[in-house]
Amino acid sequence: MRPLADAKVVRLAEAEAVSFGPLARYQRLTGEDGHPLFTGVQTCQPGYATPLHWHPYVESLFVLEGSLEAWTEGREETPVRLGPGDMIVLPAGTPHVFRNPGDTVLRILGIHASPSRIVNRVGE
Repeated sequence: MRPLADAKVVRLAEAEAVSFGPLARYQRLTGEDGHPLFTGVQTCQPGYATPLHWHPYVESLFVLEGSLEAWTEGREETPVRLGPGDMIVLPAGTPHVFRNPGDTVLRILGIHASPSRIVNRVGE
């Protein structure tokens, strides 16, 4: 068996937490370090919602804990609801919102098809 000399181990418990306002924090796992994907875990308190935004690459959100509602621009009236083990894949350039509609913590793994996280807010 070959050793895992080239493997990179990242521990969430050791990842720096960055505030995304009073209701959310983000812990980067990979990206901006030579890794081809930017990944991180976002922890959102009840009531948290992103502004309408988009990325110039595909973004995948995998629900680890809690519930998530998401919609794309123009489809605010028909959000999709996801729970643990569910994932939504958002096409590049598609404005979208996600929020924590529940009364418990939402934790998601965000996978950005880019080595860096690029967020473009609609209207800014």
